[in-house]
Amino acid sequence: MSGHWHKLGQLYQPPDHGRHPKLLSHAANPLPVHMEGDIYRVFFSGRDANNRSSVGAVDIDVVKRVVVREHHEPFMTHGSAGSFYADGISIGNCYEADGRQYMLFMGWQAPAEGHWRGDVGRLVVNPDLTLSLDSATPFMSSDTEDPVSLSYPWVVRNSDGHYSMWYGSTVNWDAGNGEMLHVIKAASSTDGHHWRRDGLAVPFEIGVAQAFSRPTVARQPDGSHGMWFSCRSGLGETYRIGYATSPDAMTWRLALDQAGITVSAEGWDADMIEYPFVFDHGGQRFMLYNGNGYGKTGFGLAVWADA
Repeated sequence: MSGHWHKLGQLYQPPDHGRHPKLLSHAANPLPVHMEGDIYRVFFSGRDANNRSSVGAVDIDVVKRVVVREHHEPFMTHGSAGSFYADGISIGNCYEADGRQYMLFMGWQAPAEGHWRGDVGRLVVNPDLTLSLDSATPFMSSDTEDPVSLSYPWVVRNSDGHYSMWYGSTVNWDAGNGEMLHVIKAASSTDGHHWRRDGLAVPFEIGVAQAFSRPTVARQPDGSHGMWFSCRSGLGETYRIGYATSPDAMTWRLALDQAGITVSAEGWDADMIEYPFVFDHGGQRFMLYNGNGYGKTGFGLAVWADA
């Protein structure tokens, strides 16, 4: 892959005041859903005063690069105490099954007596683009394959009608260098509802790329597949956007030098970049992504430019 992401600037920054109590700060994990023309509803995870995330949204014109509507009410709030998403909702992407659109998310739990962790939940995206909880129980939870914690799933429907998923799984909270080992695994499904977990998808390397999150997968012009994701090396730096490539969306190879995007010299995304979402519109490939503070400075847009 030859080319780079050309940054188009910060698209949305949460205002300093006047926001809903459940959306006081942050606009993390931007997830665009096409509405009409050049307009997308970009869902995101905002936070309340106790750091619990809920789902908000703004409507964006991706060609003019302006916010055309800001929704002040949350579309879905974190769960009540004891629920699998009591401490937050971090969204992944959307997919369709049996004529219904779904949005998968990471449900956060932060028990006072233990380490934070997550399970995968599912929201229904209604025809009017409102959201409702599909089930009060996790869509995917810990098991022998994923015994610690789950995160950010990405699902695609393949040409044969089957489904592929890539999701985060914690191996341990400290890989020996003070950083967790959180890897990207794969799962497959014939119907989009019942999944077989297929194990490690993307190779990791301690001290290079070991803390992954929020994969986004797109087919390349040559028929191969690209995956962008957040990652940390374990050497103390903040998130960067990494890249992996695959000829068949099954066997992946790390290609961090081909990510095509990094932090800016100054400004809203100078300290970190993370949580990418790649999508195509109007014959161009775009990336929504977060900057400093895990989405505290909002999200920006980049467009792919061939070398």
